[in-house]
Amino acid sequence: MPEGDTVHRAAAKLSEALTGSTVTRFDIRVPGSATADLRGEVVHSVIARGKHLLERIGEYTLHSHLKMEGRWDVYPVGGRWRRPAYTARAIVGNDRAETVGFDLAMVEVLRTRDEDRIVGHLGSDPLAADWDPADAVLRVGSDSREAHVALLDQRNVAGFGNVYANEMLFVRGIAPTTPATEVDATALIDLGARMIRANLPRSERTFTGDTRPGRRFWVYGRDGKPCRRCGTRILASSLGASATSERNVFWCPRCQAA
Repeated sequence: MPEGDTVHRAAAKLSEALTGSTVTRFDIRVPGSATADLRGEVVHSVIARGKHLLERIGEYTLHSHLKMEGRWDVYPVGGRWRRPAYTARAIVGNDRAETVGFDLAMVEVLRTRDEDRIVGHLGSDPLAADWDPADAVLRVGSDSREAHVALLDQRNVAGFGNVYANEMLFVRGIAPTTPATEVDATALIDLGARMIRANLPRSERTFTGDTRPGRRFWVYGRDGKPCRRCGTRILASSLGASATSERNVFWCPRCQAA
């Protein structure tokens, strides 16, 4: 599931393949940006901002968002794609590599000077060089909604997704429905930053320290199973800022007593 660490790994992969090179293939297969042509332009950088990917090419930026199913692959020029061509939404290539974005939920070409229009609302990113934990603590700690909802709001912190929110709250012993104004936001944000940084170099996340299949999570996806700490049955429900943004929530009713 794409979260901040997944997107930062994708940015590093694309940067290695593209940065400093001249674009020889540029094919955007979505309405609105399908006519954009950046062939002949130089790729200056590829960065992640929370869950957003920004490929800066010439005076323009190719913005994409993976959402739930999206991914970027890198192939040698002329290499066979591992996914169906009809799912490709963006292709950027040079004389040695071809990067292909499949099932991307958002794709747009815009001037780099206008990037704030799409990422200016985001909170601080724990994987970015300009990470500002004090800002994240202030935003989360002043959010009167459920802690789980507050953590998922990218305006508070950029990069934490549903897996992180569930695991962070378990480790801190916080019920998902507890108002964020009532939790130790400093400790919670510090924990989340350490978790996401530790998982950045891993192909498979772990929150328990155990990388074996079925052992990597404390509560996420474990409804009906015994808590790894106390043996109580893990419960599941859903929470969200609105009916269309609800996410699955998992918790131990004993370790995370309200």
